[in-house]
Amino acid sequence: MPESVNIAPDTNAVMETAPNKKPLWKRSKFLKELSTNKALFLMMLPPFILIFVNYYLPMFGVIIAFKNFNYVDGFLRSPWAGLQNFRFLFMSDAAWRITRNTILYNLAFIALGLIFALLFALALNELTNRLAAKFYQSVIFLPYFLSWVVVAYLVLAFLDPNGFYNKTLTKVLHLPTVDWYASPQYWPFILVIVNLWKNVGYGIVIYTSGIAGIDPEYYEAAVLDGASKLQQIRYITIPFLVPFMIVTTIINLGNIFRSDFGLFYQVPMQQGLLTPTTEVLDTYIYKALIMTGDLGMSSAAGLYQSVVGFFTVLFANWAVSKISPENRIF
Repeated sequence: MPESVNIAPDTNAVMETAPNKKPLWKRSKFLKELSTNKALFLMMLPPFILIFVNYYLPMFGVIIAFKNFNYVDGFLRSPWAGLQNFRFLFMSDAAWRITRNTILYNLAFIALGLIFALLFALALNELTNRLAAKFYQSVIFLPYFLSWVVVAYLVLAFLDPNGFYNKTLTKVLHLPTVDWYASPQYWPFILVIVNLWKNVGYGIVIYTSGIAGIDPEYYEAAVLDGASKLQQIRYITIPFLVPFMIVTTIINLGNIFRSDFGLFYQVPMQQGLLTPTTEVLDTYIYKALIMTGDLGMSSAAGLYQSVVGFFTVLFANWAVSKISPENRIF
């Protein structure tokens, strides 16, 4: 009889050949990256906490937009109001006017801000004297740091009935005197000019940095081919700046329903006669909040602005992806 063969598996051999089970922190890709780059993640922690506390944590307060808020019950126990707070924006007599003003002003700011910032950046780039270019750029950028209160009084010194225009320019240039703060028809142009004067320097910095990143070899090759300055700008500089233009435009479109409060509240000096052309959504909400103290209404307006801005960004990015997929943001 043949000897019986022991076919039982050798547990020691199986244990040796079987792959060792790795700990969870080694099997998880994220945890592995965390353990490998601890220093980098620690550096990211402070800005992450800052963003979470300032931007994400306050999102819990959007429930105030759907409540009849009162200070006694607080925002958790105040009674629910549904969409009642949103009716304030849509049922108001001024709803169409403030919506029209907000959108048209922002569209003008976006378009003209892009055009003038690009033109000034191209002009400064063509200056051969780098010191002069830096000086002009600093002078144009300086108004960006001024408070709207300061800007408002500078405009007042120029447009006041006893200001520079009515007392000096009218005599020198033989122009008619104008009571600017009682003439609402002029203020769409005044506000656009003031906004450009204050903010165009910021756009110049963005486009100047974009131009500085273009490889000089492209221009050298264009010169060898006999391209003029305008041709170099058209076929080299502007195509390289298109991504910057698209990103800034999409970001600005996200604020299409928001307005620079200082520009529309401080510069017109809260003159009631200018309301038809200077009142926008933010100033209207502020005045209503001061008169009524209704936090639910103001929260509803802020939520409405944020939601519209969010979907505007999504739509703009989708449109860019259909026209030029490589230039979309996400």
